[in-house]
Amino acid sequence: MKTALRTAVVGLAAAAALALVAAPAAAHVTISPSTTAANAYTILTVSVPHGCDGSGTTKVSIKMPEKIIAVTPTVNSNWSVDKVMVDLNPPVKDSHGNEITKRVAEVVYTAKAPLPDGMRDAFELSLKLPDAAGETLVFPTVQTCEKGETPWVEVAASGQNPDELAHPAPAFKLTAATGGGHDAPAPSVSAAAADTHADDSSNSGGDTRSWIALILGALGLIAGGLALVRTRKTA
Repeated sequence: MKTALRTAVVGLAAAAALALVAAPAAAHVTISPSTTAANAYTILTVSVPHGCDGSGTTKVSIKMPEKIIAVTPTVNSNWSVDKVMVDLNPPVKDSHGNEITKRVAEVVYTAKAPLPDGMRDAFELSLKLPDAAGETLVFPTVQTCEKGETPWVEVAASGQNPDELAHPAPAFKLTAATGGGHDAPAPSVSAAAADTHADDSSNSGGDTRSWIALILGALGLIAGGLALVRTRKTA
């Protein structure tokens, strides 16, 4: 009987481990570029995977790095979108020689109805990356909810592990230019701090671990049950 009880306890412990492994990790607001090549045009996908402590999201404000001049947001039927403009001093010229006196400092998406905590949404921004290979672009983002807000604005200090940040700002590192300043044919996401938390890749690894834990837990419970039956038969 003692052996059977020990086996059953092992099975229950495995099931408890399953619950811990299968619990979803806290996903961050992230930005995934279609290309990170310097001086290229890219599509940034801003992913909002959850609300603020159970409260639905009402607004997402994305601040642009100073070296980004123009941004074209993609329309999202569930949100209204605004571009916050600031003066450029001094003005700059675009590729056609036109003088540009203002730049997009921030893009603000405001929900027409709050995005529930258990739902996710994504916003796309089209822009040209600066010609600064090796530089990390940071996009501080404030997520406003029905109750409270979450400022995704933390930046890892030199030598600090980005995983230690509670609310990291979305960021990625510019890679070498591919020439021509055009869109790259295939996505290329850097290993910058925020991108290591991209919810899709994290969920993929989490699903695998969850299935392994599920199988181990089930085997433990089955073994415990069989041992208990054998003990009763021989008693």
